[in-house]
Amino acid sequence: MTFPSLGLSPALLAALSQLGHSSPTPIQQGAIPPALAGQDVLGSAQTGSGKTLAFALPLLQRLQVSTSRVRPAQALVLVPTRELATQVGEVIQSLAQHLPQRVKVSVFFGGVSINPQMMGLRGGTDVVVATPGRLLDLVAHNALKLDQVKLLVLDEADRMLDLGFAEELAQLLALLPTQRQNLFFSATFSPAVQALAHTLLHNAVRVEVDASQQQPVEIVQRAIAVDTPKRTQLLRHLIQQHSWERTVVFVATKFAAEIVADKLRKGGLTAEPFHGELSQGKRSQVLTDFKAERLQVVVATDVAARGLDIVGLPVVVNFDLPRSTQDYTHRIGRTGRAGEPGLAVSFVSAATQAHWRLIERRQQVQLALESVPGFEAQEVAPSAATSPDAPAGQGSGGVKGKRPNKKDKLRAAAVLKND
Repeated sequence: MTFPSLGLSPALLAALSQLGHSSPTPIQQGAIPPALAGQDVLGSAQTGSGKTLAFALPLLQRLQVSTSRVRPAQALVLVPTRELATQVGEVIQSLAQHLPQRVKVSVFFGGVSINPQMMGLRGGTDVVVATPGRLLDLVAHNALKLDQVKLLVLDEADRMLDLGFAEELAQLLALLPTQRQNLFFSATFSPAVQALAHTLLHNAVRVEVDASQQQPVEIVQRAIAVDTPKRTQLLRHLIQQHSWERTVVFVATKFAAEIVADKLRKGGLTAEPFHGELSQGKRSQVLTDFKAERLQVVVATDVAARGLDIVGLPVVVNFDLPRSTQDYTHRIGRTGRAGEPGLAVSFVSAATQAHWRLIERRQQVQLALESVPGFEAQEVAPSAATSPDAPAGQGSGGVKGKRPNKKDKLRAAAVLKND
């Protein structure tokens, strides 16, 4: 299948060609035609599947740019993080470059002053890409109205609910016109996501793309046994031995991100932490330096596990194992993008071996637990009774299950309370 066969305009086809997109991915093939026809779409596909183009192309083709002096916002894209907002905004702007009329795209997120964002709305806008909290702030300041939005996109809906945006989403939905088109994209369908989809969509076309349908990615996965105190030394050794030019290292906490980055700097590497408590300016600078190869290592929490599209990222390292299989998928999905090969390395200590086996089982992979000379593991795995991955009644923790927990039910209730 080709992009012209999907019914896209010559202007958008020209933009796609200039940006190097030769053929549509499965999620684009399934979502674009019904979206162009004005239908609601419920799309599910994993990270790196091309979801942004799947909604950006129909959005721009159906957009009717206003000729009035003050433009009303006609399309709204809600995203969970600042970085994803910036990236989605850049994609939409790049696709719009060949359109006959100029499209104004406004990107809003928290962590920066609201005043420049309010000033940027003078004269209105056509397309808004925003995180929910900052969008509500702009509405409260009377800088933006949403009563003429004709198209709503929810991107990474599962992540939005994970980050606690259910109440904000309910408030925003109440501000939108009842008659509108909805495009809803999510990597997973938790009970809270399904409840939101039930509230939001009307006779939606459901497009699901499993891993076997997606374009093949070349990600080599490795697991290395190492004692917990030696992980930073091993990380530095691997980076230097293999000359990894750029590496994203995932850790469990903001504190760990700061500590590991500091130790790497003391070891002679250029490294910076990346987490939610950094200012937006600092986060943007870290990503800019990393993409420009002025930084070798970014030590990040799971705030970087979704939405970051770093072209040619060769390696990701799970310094701390993720709690859930979904987070593992999104973490390693930062590498091996756009057909480029990638490497994902996971450090496994004695205390996390049971947890790693659960991740393997859920991922349907089985990796030999490697040993690096000079860093051989000496620690002994804890007993089942004290293991953090023990079954219920024998400890707590482990990989998140698929059944709805208390948080899932509360999130679903928050969305449905204004239905």
